[in-house]
Amino acid sequence: MDIRQLLYFIEVAKQKSFTKAANTLHISQPALSKMVKSLEEELEIELIDRRSKHIELTDAGEIVFSQSQKVVHAFNDLHALLQDMTTLKKGKIKFGLPPLIGTVFFPKIIKGFQTLYPNVKIQLIEHGAKRVKQLVKEGELDFGIIMLPEEDNDFNIIPFATEELMLFVHTSHRLAAKEEVSILDVKDEPFILFTEDFTLHDRIIQECQNAGFQPNVSYESSQWDFISEMVEQDLGVTFFPKSITKKANPNTVKAIPIKDPIIPWNLGIILKKEKYVSNAAKTFIEYITLS
Repeated sequence: MDIRQLLYFIEVAKQKSFTKAANTLHISQPALSKMVKSLEEELEIELIDRRSKHIELTDAGEIVFSQSQKVVHAFNDLHALLQDMTTLKKGKIKFGLPPLIGTVFFPKIIKGFQTLYPNVKIQLIEHGAKRVKQLVKEGELDFGIIMLPEEDNDFNIIPFATEELMLFVHTSHRLAAKEEVSILDVKDEPFILFTEDFTLHDRIIQECQNAGFQPNVSYESSQWDFISEMVEQDLGVTFFPKSITKKANPNTVKAIPIKDPIIPWNLGIILKKEKYVSNAAKTFIEYITLS
């Protein structure tokens, strides 16, 4: 048994398809099938039920899938440990965050860190917070950055930044002249929100429900700039952190503080408990928190 057999089997189990797994792994489907079959022969047990239309793991396959992931993570940790024994001249960091957080903070942060450590490779994955959390939990990411609070006990959390959410409206909107608003001021307005993959979506819905109404969500998107452009076209209102006021078009978009209630936008770095954190990742996290 070698690590490649486990990696190939894990990908088949995740994709539930030899064809999709082969494309992801950039190998031929026959070669992939042969590798998985050799693992089954070596273990002397069937791991995949090939009789059904879609790939399904047997009970033994589920066990091997779970344990294989632990072996692969341990193997990756070993590589990182050995790399840390040298210097921080080289290294690899893979982290995830929602696009809005990336837009507000990370171009400058990444630029500054890469200037100090030009040979450390940084891979940034953009997803909604729910997907980021799942990838951190699965060990696919070194860490993630999400909107707090986060009550999952599988994570260690490092607070990162805090702001307040503001209401963004078209400059011709009836509320545009106000110095501040309450959440009840927009109960009859069409909302433009992030999709359900994003914690901010749930937070806004919850704040409206706490105020006694169900918001009228007219549009949803995973891209903050598209949402902003929809507001520019006066198609609805939205909620962004204060920092986005610097990026919005002041000729067409007005940002108004929300005072009843104040809605905090607290961010934190999440790390899977008991997972090894490389020296490169530790250094980058420290750099983020000091920026």
